[in-house]
Amino acid sequence: MNRTILTALAAALFASGCTLAPTYERPAAPVAATYPQGDVYDNQPAKGAATRTANDHAAIDIGWREFFIDPRLQRLIELALQNNRDLRVSALKVEEARAQYRIQRADLMPSVSVDGTGTRSRTPKDLSYVGRATVGSDYQVAASASWELDFFGKVRSLTEQSMQTYFSTAQARKAEEILLVSQVADQYLTLVAYGEMLASTKNTYDTARRSYELTKLQYDMGTGSELDLREAAGTMQQAQANYESQQRSRAQAENALVLLVGAPLAADLPQGLPLASQQLLADIPAGLPSDLLTRRPDIMEAEATLIGANANIGAARAAFFPSISLTGDFGTASASLGTLFKPGQLAWSFGPTISVPIFKGGENRANLDLAKLEKNVAVAQYEKAIQTAFREVSDGLAARGTYDRQIKALQENVESQQRRYDLSDVRYRNGADSYLNVLTAQTDLYSAQQSLITASLNRLTNLVDLYQYLGGGWIEHSGDTPRAADAPYAQQTEPTTHVASQP
Repeated sequence: MNRTILTALAAALFASGCTLAPTYERPAAPVAATYPQGDVYDNQPAKGAATRTANDHAAIDIGWREFFIDPRLQRLIELALQNNRDLRVSALKVEEARAQYRIQRADLMPSVSVDGTGTRSRTPKDLSYVGRATVGSDYQVAASASWELDFFGKVRSLTEQSMQTYFSTAQARKAEEILLVSQVADQYLTLVAYGEMLASTKNTYDTARRSYELTKLQYDMGTGSELDLREAAGTMQQAQANYESQQRSRAQAENALVLLVGAPLAADLPQGLPLASQQLLADIPAGLPSDLLTRRPDIMEAEATLIGANANIGAARAAFFPSISLTGDFGTASASLGTLFKPGQLAWSFGPTISVPIFKGGENRANLDLAKLEKNVAVAQYEKAIQTAFREVSDGLAARGTYDRQIKALQENVESQQRRYDLSDVRYRNGADSYLNVLTAQTDLYSAQQSLITASLNRLTNLVDLYQYLGGGWIEHSGDTPRAADAPYAQQTEPTTHVASQP
């Protein structure tokens, strides 16, 4: 018996490294080898007061505390990483996937248990073979073991699929954290922009109100027309309506920020910076599209899913072959409890089982076809993830240089409109021009100010998003050792190992 068991174990170990899964080959990236060049893509960001140098560091090597210098924003990001509920759910899903992997991995090992049984029975006289009532006892203590010999790699393929699902979930959590950093930054900058829009609108409203009061005084004294009065009233009323609308938008933007942070905004947050002082890194090198394969967690998530689908084909193929299991018991048995552990009471059993699929109505073939189709779907999703990343980075590069020139033109336009309004107001008060020109100049000045604030916000959010698209936002400080994809933010200072060794 011992020789039989050893032979079976040797054969199982020899076959344990074999699977019927296809050899995985990473699909070619369905994008150009370089990002678009020429025209807007050759425009480098202006080296102005709102630009800092990245010193040729890739986005993944730049900590978010170095990318965002606003102390209030830094604190908000820190709170969001600790409290955001979506991120918390993502972390719990990683733990679930890890537990599922450990469950599946356990099938590679034998199942061993120890059982003890004791029975005592009485047989009536009319049922007894000896013609009288009998009493019998049976006591057993045995270790039981069962093991499915994975000759054709079915269990190993399923384990590989489960492990890749775990990896995929961990990368999804990493992508969620990087996205959260950019979302908090975008929403915070939007809130700052609304504050500046409110200040501009309030200033316009105050100016319009003073103009209305002066025009009404002139109308009451008989030196002004009702047309001028109605035009002044209309400008003031429109400014007030804009102010109320922007107050509502600002309050809703703050509510959105609170949701991202996952907690009410504390009263002791550091003082923030105005929009013009938000100096983000504007010259992060984009590298090559191939770099995204190791920078973007969403691409790595899609590839892990693809590898898992590839392993599932091995499991589907193995279903066509026999399934072999070993079961055995080893212990003692006795009719008397007192002699159960005495010499000579050894009892054992050994029973190999083989199950050969003969006919299942095409179920195995259908499962194999399904596994191949699922892999094809995973290939398409992986390629789409690469294409999406390529498009996002390209859009960010196209916008990075053009926003600087746009903002410069808008700043000059605001200065021109301010001068135009001042001149129109002087000419009207000296009787050399109509009040309509003053109102038109005031409206155009307000529109120019709002456009400048909007463009400044769009420039900053584009840089934030480009930082995210290039994989930035995972480490807190530049120079930090990146955490494993399944390591939560709260444990980033503790030593971590590669995600593959976590379970």
